[in-house]
Amino acid sequence: MTACVCDRKEGDKVHRVQLPSGIATGIGSLPHRDPTEAAQFSLRALELPAIPTLPRWSPAEGMIVQAMVGIRGITVGQYGSIAVDIHRIDPMADVRTDLNHDAFGGFRAFLDAAKGRTGPVKWQFVGPVTLGMAMLRAGVPLHNAFEAAVRAVRGHVQNLLDEVAAALPGCQQIVFIDEPSLGELMQPGFPIAPDTAIDLVSGALAAIEPSAVAGLHVCAEADVASLLASGPGVLSVPVRASLADSAGYLIRFLEAGGWIAWGVVSTNGPIVTSVERPWRHLSELWCKLVEHGADPAMLRRQSIVTPECGLGLHTPAVAERIHRLTAEVGRRVSDQAVATRFVLGA
Repeated sequence: MTACVCDRKEGDKVHRVQLPSGIATGIGSLPHRDPTEAAQFSLRALELPAIPTLPRWSPAEGMIVQAMVGIRGITVGQYGSIAVDIHRIDPMADVRTDLNHDAFGGFRAFLDAAKGRTGPVKWQFVGPVTLGMAMLRAGVPLHNAFEAAVRAVRGHVQNLLDEVAAALPGCQQIVFIDEPSLGELMQPGFPIAPDTAIDLVSGALAAIEPSAVAGLHVCAEADVASLLASGPGVLSVPVRASLADSAGYLIRFLEAGGWIAWGVVSTNGPIVTSVERPWRHLSELWCKLVEHGADPAMLRRQSIVTPECGLGLHTPAVAERIHRLTAEVGRRVSDQAVATRFVLGA
């Protein structure tokens, strides 16, 4: 069963994006040491293939280091080390995306392996708040850190959108902005105001929207209202019982046409061996949302399923298991969506 993710205008043309209910995809990193093997795994194991980062193949593939490649005043060393010359940081300088750099080995390998593909692909890139925090910790002054981060994220994302479009013409792109730092947004001492952080993320999402579906991924437990205020077309969050406390926000988001990418399989602690626990946790959360007024058919229809977070710290065998379980949850979501549609006579 398919449904509309969102509409977006390019000039006077409206693009309607279709994805199957419960489609499974990946989040962030994979543990493979061979970029070609990682690309083949993603294309084989995921209904919606995700372009991975590969921090075990190269430390430069870490999401922060990857984003710093090409920023004036920052040098990325052979093993992912970072040297910052704060006097050369220029928030207005153009950012160069060097796909030949080790930071983009997984990206290159995926585009090579996926040649000829016409179906959608998904990828993600670090967001301006998280990158700005990293630059601040590296010694860049506050007024330059976040401005340079915004410019870097927008520049890299636009360059990567163009690379995917050139290598895989006709493929719909779903792009997540990855913002783990938003989990700290409401804590005392956060260096920028919540409204400022929301504006930074909103700008990054807006830069994606003319040519792709824009999503926001946050692994940490965060303020849902703030995440949605940034305007994603897809909200990607781990399945947690506390999400029921934000039911009103989530319901309005779904009613406005948004989709939720549910992080259904835990990637921390002991890894489950069957689908029953992640399926139970998702079902229990959905029941709570329905009690608060959510449309059960809409919950299923506008759902993507993923692991909670990236898998770079695991092994390829564990990654295979996690994605197999994620796909099984996706099949159950799809089956229920079809059953609900049949019952309602849609």
